[in-house]
Amino acid sequence: MNLQSELNKASLFQNLELLANQVVEGFISGIHKSPFHGFSAEFAEHKIYNNGESTKHIDWKLFAKTDKLYTKRYEEETNLRCHMILDSSASMYYPKVKDLSIDNLNKIGFGVLSIAALMNVLKRQRDAVGLSVYSDAYDFYAPEKGSERHHQMLLAKLVEISQETEPVAETETYTYLHLIAEKIKRRSLIFLFTDMFQTQTDDEKLFEALRHLKYNKHEVVLFHLVDKKTELRFDFENVPKRFLDVETGEHIDIYSDTIKEAYENRVTGYFEDLKLKCAQYRIKYVGVDIGGNFSTVLNTFMTERQKFV
Repeated sequence: MNLQSELNKASLFQNLELLANQVVEGFISGIHKSPFHGFSAEFAEHKIYNNGESTKHIDWKLFAKTDKLYTKRYEEETNLRCHMILDSSASMYYPKVKDLSIDNLNKIGFGVLSIAALMNVLKRQRDAVGLSVYSDAYDFYAPEKGSERHHQMLLAKLVEISQETEPVAETETYTYLHLIAEKIKRRSLIFLFTDMFQTQTDDEKLFEALRHLKYNKHEVVLFHLVDKKTELRFDFENVPKRFLDVETGEHIDIYSDTIKEAYENRVTGYFEDLKLKCAQYRIKYVGVDIGGNFSTVLNTFMTERQKFV
C-alpha cells in the first residue's frame, strides 16, 4: 500500500496505526540492507555479548555475518516497561502546517508518530507501554500495560492530541515531570519528547525534575525536537516579518538577517548547555530534526533497549 496515498485520505493521523507500522517496517528493511542482515525483524531476539557471560547462547551464525558476538534472548527475558512522555504545549505545534504529510510535520506531529512507531515495536515484543501528556497541566496518564485494548486507547489519545487546534500556550515542564516521576514506580525505560521551551527558563528546576525521573533506576532519554531550519539556523527570507512567541503572545517586527547571527549563537549555546547537563546527570540527550526521518528515534530505542534488559 502506498504511504503517500494513505496520507492523502483526510487527516494524516486518522491512519496513525498504519503509518506507525509502515515507519517501523521501513526501518527494519533498512537494517536488512545493512551489515546487520540476518538480525531479527523484531530486533530484540539478540543482545550484544558482554565479556564474562556464558557462551552457551551465542549466535554463531550471526557472528559469521556481522563479525560481532550476540547472544540469543528468549521471550521471557525481553519484557520491559516503557513510559512515553509528550509535551503538548503550544510551541510543540510549531511550525504551523496546513497539509500534514510524512515529509511536512510540526513538532507535535513528529512526536506523536514517533511514539506510535515505538509502541508498534513494543507491541511486537509484548512489552508494556505507558503514556503521559502535559501542557499547562498533567493532562493524561496511563500506566504501563501490554494489552491490545490499552494499545488502542493510547493510539486514540495520540490522534486526539495531533488534531488539537487551540493548544495551551504556557507550560512549566519541570512541574509536570515531578508529578510524572511520582507515578512511575517500577523500573522503566522513559522517553521524553519535548522542544525544551517553557514559560520560565529555570534550568536548575528543569534538571532537578529530570533527575527525579532517574529515581528507581529508570533510564531516561530526552528526545529534543527541533525544526533545525528555522529554530536553529533561523533560515527565513530577509523581508520584514513579525515573529510571534506562541506561548507568551509577545512579538517583534524585524528583518531576519538583523538578528540571525546573535540568535544562532544564543540558541547553539543553549543546546550545548542542555547536552552537558544531560551528560552530567546521565540522561541520554538526542537532538532530533523534525525535518528528518524517524531512524534517529528508532536507532536510539534499539541501543537503549539492549542496555536496559
